[in-house]
Amino acid sequence: MSHPYSDLPAPAFWRSAVSERNPLETSDLWSPKHALLPTDSVVTFGSCFAQHISRALRRNGFSWLDCEPGASFVSDKLNNRFNYGVFSARTGNIYSAKALLQWVKWSLGHETAPEEVWERNGRYYDPFRPAIEPGGFASPEEMHASRSQTLSAFRRALTESDLFVFTLGLTESWENAQHGYTYATCPGTNAGTFDPQAHVFRNYSYADVHGHLQEALTLLRDVNPDVRILLTVSPVPLTATASGKHVVVSTTYSKSVLRAVAGAVSDTWDSVDYFPSYEIITAPSFRGMFYDPNMRTVSGRGVDFVMSHFIAGISDGATDSASTDASQPAPAEKIAPVETALEAEADVDDIKCEEEILAAFAPN
Repeated sequence: MSHPYSDLPAPAFWRSAVSERNPLETSDLWSPKHALLPTDSVVTFGSCFAQHISRALRRNGFSWLDCEPGASFVSDKLNNRFNYGVFSARTGNIYSAKALLQWVKWSLGHETAPEEVWERNGRYYDPFRPAIEPGGFASPEEMHASRSQTLSAFRRALTESDLFVFTLGLTESWENAQHGYTYATCPGTNAGTFDPQAHVFRNYSYADVHGHLQEALTLLRDVNPDVRILLTVSPVPLTATASGKHVVVSTTYSKSVLRAVAGAVSDTWDSVDYFPSYEIITAPSFRGMFYDPNMRTVSGRGVDFVMSHFIAGISDGATDSASTDASQPAPAEKIAPVETALEAEADVDDIKCEEEILAAFAPN
């Protein structure tokens, strides 16, 4: 008797795809919607985990677009310390869909970025990139000039990219109570002063996140109609929550909303795809093996495993596309071996994450 489940492949069944397999041999987790060629310009933004994607692309011969590079006469290590080469523009982490929407609107001139400046010990900080300049800026004018440069670079990322990669990280955020814009972190943590009258906590709903993301991507497609978009969800749990709930409950809510939104948008937009970095780390079949002992940060081996699936997916897509066009080089020749565990561990140690500062406020 025939029915819809009669001829499904092995990956459609938990027994054949999961329980009867060594978890490290899990395969077929992602089939990209769109081919990615080594010549395509890719930009990456979002939460901390997005930084691993840009590094994997560069290591494997794909074209990652750096729209705000550091000085050529400065070492890579020093440039990285000042947040150059971390994302495709010097935005710092963009944790929420609303923060992404702000950056899109400011860079395209739909809104003017706020004049607000945070101060600490005579140094000045950008409320929307508070950790971007170690030690802060010398003056508010210097801070605004730096942000203006980043907005120009972000606009270039929007208009010149072939693939826009964004990693959703959080639903929790702090907003300016009067004007409604969202900050990168809670005022008073990285810098600035917390004012309960001026600053309000938000935990965005599914409808909020879906609306923010769709508006941001619509504006992106308006200025770059051919751009493809790849969404991911960070598998890193919240460092802390201001929701009044246990951090495990808040993490589950946040990641569930983000994953649902990413799925809904990728299912309804032909130009949007979803890469399952979240599932690869958090699925029960992997038994938490890819987390460090703190059960929060992803180990180097975990990063390596996720990126091996990512590179395998885009490499296969590129190879299939190239086989129909003799003018394109075979991408397989450009694919380097996936980084070693030691290299991945070094990468994890070097990841920029403003939210980490919240751990300093935990009770002993």
